[in-house]
Amino acid sequence: MKFWLRLAVLSTCIAGAWAQPTAPDATKPETKSKPVASALNASLFYQVLLGELNVREGSQGAGFSILLDAARKTRDPALFQRAVDIALQARSGEAALQAAQSWKRELPQATEPNRFILQILLALNRADEAGQALAVSLNDLPAAEHIGAIASVPRLFAPLQDKQRAADVVEKALAKFVGQASTAATAWTTIGRMRRDAGQEDLAIQAALKAHAANKASAGHIVLGLTLMGSGNAALLAMLEDAMQGPALPDLRLGYARTLITQQLYAKALQQLVTLNQQHPDFLEGWLIRGLLLQDMGQTPEALQHLSHYVQLNAKNTEPENQAGQAEALMALSQMAQNQGQLEQAQKWLAQMPPSADPIKLASRQADLLAQQGRMNEARLVLSQIKTNTPEQAKRKTLAQSQWMREHRQSSHAYPLLKDALKASPDDADLASELALVTDKLQRYDEMESLLRQVMKIRPQDPQAYNALGYSLADRNVRLAEARTLIEKAVALAPKDPYIQDSLGWVAFRQGQLEEAQKVLKAAYKAKPDAEIAAHLGEVLWVMGKTQEAGTVWREGLLLKADNETLLETLKRLNFKP
Repeated sequence: MKFWLRLAVLSTCIAGAWAQPTAPDATKPETKSKPVASALNASLFYQVLLGELNVREGSQGAGFSILLDAARKTRDPALFQRAVDIALQARSGEAALQAAQSWKRELPQATEPNRFILQILLALNRADEAGQALAVSLNDLPAAEHIGAIASVPRLFAPLQDKQRAADVVEKALAKFVGQASTAATAWTTIGRMRRDAGQEDLAIQAALKAHAANKASAGHIVLGLTLMGSGNAALLAMLEDAMQGPALPDLRLGYARTLITQQLYAKALQQLVTLNQQHPDFLEGWLIRGLLLQDMGQTPEALQHLSHYVQLNAKNTEPENQAGQAEALMALSQMAQNQGQLEQAQKWLAQMPPSADPIKLASRQADLLAQQGRMNEARLVLSQIKTNTPEQAKRKTLAQSQWMREHRQSSHAYPLLKDALKASPDDADLASELALVTDKLQRYDEMESLLRQVMKIRPQDPQAYNALGYSLADRNVRLAEARTLIEKAVALAPKDPYIQDSLGWVAFRQGQLEEAQKVLKAAYKAKPDAEIAAHLGEVLWVMGKTQEAGTVWREGLLLKADNETLLETLKRLNFKP
């Protein structure tokens, strides 16, 4: 019962005891009421009122002391909690802890004070004591509540500043539970999450493996394992493969497939998505991700089939998340139809776009379609008429306009647009990066380099600026040693990025290292079939005398993007007619 409600009941009882007796109403039948037992006498009742008056008048310290004394005398949980609340409102953590600990001493069987003690110790950043309080709190809970409580521990301990210390005390507190069959998997998963958040990746992986050994059917350690996949740990990867052998939950299998995609393990990801579609044909997102992956892999007919299937299944679903997926699928279908020269079909896909579709993405897709029809002025108009409501949307509109102009040989129009945007936001790395690409097209190389150096300072861990400058130097066949250093820095930051691998292969070609260039570019093209990578790989093969193989690669590149500027320039320069 809440404190004020209890106080009202008690007040009624005391007031009734002091009131003068009245004659019974003869018109009503006589009823016997059961008296309400109370630990409050008149003296304690006025003590509580006095404490509350002190709090109301701003004397929280005095009010706290009076109410805590009343709580100890009555052993009333509501009064103890009121004392804790007053101390917390006064931002006195020590006083709140004192009240909660007193509550626990007076009522040792009560579980509610455990929660307050733990949360207060965490707020005070007292890790060791918080660990002890956690152990007490878990031991006092019924067995049925252990799993839920253990799973919530990482969130509770998140405020602690020393993450490794937090992980240590939690593992110590859970020592009992990692040895019990019913809680072992959850306990090890919680320990793994704490170790991961503390940057102790190896210990986190060990915990995930122990959780899997304790209960393969548990989902928590699989989610943990997915977040650790980037480590490349063989035992962890084997654990995840083992977990996916059976009928895994669709969200988990999809999460595994997504993680494989981020690591460019496309074939393995596709296997998981095929299994997901077979086991859960009504799980719509599986069809969407499978179709988008097939598109990215250059398997256009299969991508069209699966994305069309998704659009059909999802047509009447009005949930915002599903509408976003619908828009993404329709844009992909439109792009593939455009690449195949089916411009009317591409427009039909866009005509089905839901009202909630991103207006900037939609306008960019429409502009690309108009450009392929030679309607350049209309395309630019579509982009310029995008309505924006926030500064972020305005920036995205500017970037979309510039990217379209840059890709359609109108960089001179993009240049003033970006310069004006950068005047308003001089430290915006996205705008600076885009302007660098534009200045490269305009052969304003000194300005391009200055912009990219600026981006490197703003985002020292972003590989794209290093890659862009390194590639530009290599493409111009100047300062090749420096170009390679910059690209290798980008590779270190993003070792599996196929576009950065393309740059590495290209600088190797410029340095005359043809075997290395061929090997790197073939791997990049396999990971990401792309017209620009095809242009570079084809040229390396051509120079090596493998002209037939070069022609095959170039023709594939034209199918991927027939208007790619780099590919067309390469074919013209080498006088190759596809």
